[in-house]
Amino acid sequence: MNDQLRMILDPHVHMTSRTTDDYQAMAQAGIVAVIEPAFWMGQPRTTLGSFKDYFMHLVGWERFRASQFGIRHYCTIGLNSKEANNEPLAEQVMELLPRFICKEGVVGVGEIGYDDQTRAEDHYYRLQLELALEANLPVQIHTPHRDKKQGTIRSMDVCEEHGLDPAMVIVDHNNEETVAEVLDRGYWAAFTIYPFTKMGNERMVEVVRQYGPDRIMVNSAADWGISDPLAVPKTAALMRERGVPEDHIVRVCYRNALEAFAQSGQIRESDWLDGPAVDQSQRFLGNSILRGGQKPQMGRDSESLIIN
Repeated sequence: MNDQLRMILDPHVHMTSRTTDDYQAMAQAGIVAVIEPAFWMGQPRTTLGSFKDYFMHLVGWERFRASQFGIRHYCTIGLNSKEANNEPLAEQVMELLPRFICKEGVVGVGEIGYDDQTRAEDHYYRLQLELALEANLPVQIHTPHRDKKQGTIRSMDVCEEHGLDPAMVIVDHNNEETVAEVLDRGYWAAFTIYPFTKMGNERMVEVVRQYGPDRIMVNSAADWGISDPLAVPKTAALMRERGVPEDHIVRVCYRNALEAFAQSGQIRESDWLDGPAVDQSQRFLGNSILRGGQKPQMGRDSESLIIN
């Protein structure tokens, strides 16, 4: 099997919610890069400073933590739909966003869109689409959990009202109800694989069989709820077991996400193919991932980076 078939890119995974052990397991499973969308933290933030610190974490410590296992970390930055309903705070966040979307490793504006499809959500979604247009960045859309089909259609309609090219928009959290229209309208269709909700990997195999690999990508989300940071490699393994062609697996678990987000100019395959070897003796603002006298590991092989 060539190297490309062994590489996986998870384009939507909330690593802030995961432990360092997860990075170790992900590296061993073939994940070479991740994209972490900005999202809410389970309870609402109440001050602008909490947003600023969170965005700084995404472009700073989290990138470093991933690098210690040879995984390249990128992110999308945005005001999530749930917190858009706190309008006084949302106004302040909108003033903050332009300072962060131009940071190194930021590959898009996201995840943005609708939750309850309120007037406020619609207002701040539109403002962020305009921000993405101005910065020429891809958009990563969160489609609502409730009334998903209508919310997905509305998300795309608003993109088109604002003149976005569908090729610059990743519509996430798709299911069997939404995928056909998303693909027909020229958008990227992303699928979140959860253990018990949204899409399972069995269903994902059938979607790829029915629709093929064009503009489809698989992700794990892996947030603070019950979720699995290895959902993408597990889905790839199941596809292989069920006879899905290898080139299809490469496209939905690696190549499509790379192509979509590379439009930002902030992510390229050479970042991990030609990147520096891992040196776990490094520190970020004086901090290390190591504890209790653990010996720093070095190298490119994920097996050499196991911390005992």
